[in-house]
Amino acid sequence: MTRYSDLANDAKTRHLTILGGFHPTNEDGAPASCGTMLLLGPDEPAFWPYLHTTPEWQDGQPDPIDRWSTRVLDAWAKDLGAQALYPFTGPPYHPFFSWALLTKRIKASPIMFLVHDEAGLFVSFRGALALPEKIDLPEPFESPCDTCATQPCRTACPVDALSGGQYDVSGCKSHLAVEAGTPCLTGGCLARRACPVSQSWGRIPEHSGYHMSRFLE
Repeated sequence: MTRYSDLANDAKTRHLTILGGFHPTNEDGAPASCGTMLLLGPDEPAFWPYLHTTPEWQDGQPDPIDRWSTRVLDAWAKDLGAQALYPFTGPPYHPFFSWALLTKRIKASPIMFLVHDEAGLFVSFRGALALPEKIDLPEPFESPCDTCATQPCRTACPVDALSGGQYDVSGCKSHLAVEAGTPCLTGGCLARRACPVSQSWGRIPEHSGYHMSRFLE
């Protein structure tokens, strides 16, 4: 039987980490044959330097991270007799936000972004593996927000794009497009960076800056 610990080690050899898993029901939008769903993200901080050595990054073609993810996860899924699923293929898009909450290791933060027990607000997904068998999963941890007394993420955004119960996307992008927004654009969202758990995750600022530049396009 496949063991979670073995899969976690296999993920690390691929510069990935298992962010959580769950056993789907018929209402969860998983493939009918799925016994266990595992969500996968970058293994920080090793992921970003490694990515620059890959063919997808070096060939100059668009979407290098998505293409790398597809190549690596498709091959791993084939070895496991599983199915690889991605947050960037669609429409229709797979419900990664709902799947994340089902892991019980990822919760909604006070600023609505997802927060992970180890990655904090830097949680991000490269894909998921839908395994045919039901495997034992680790017990979930408490949300880090439950014990975060100051919740600095609430006040870190310089243009309050995350207050008022909804994300002001246009306000965020407008700020990124001017000189005052350079710290957010080059080093990543200040609210994500303010999270105490995020700060221990090892996310390289250039990695966050890359995604912010893509967001601004």
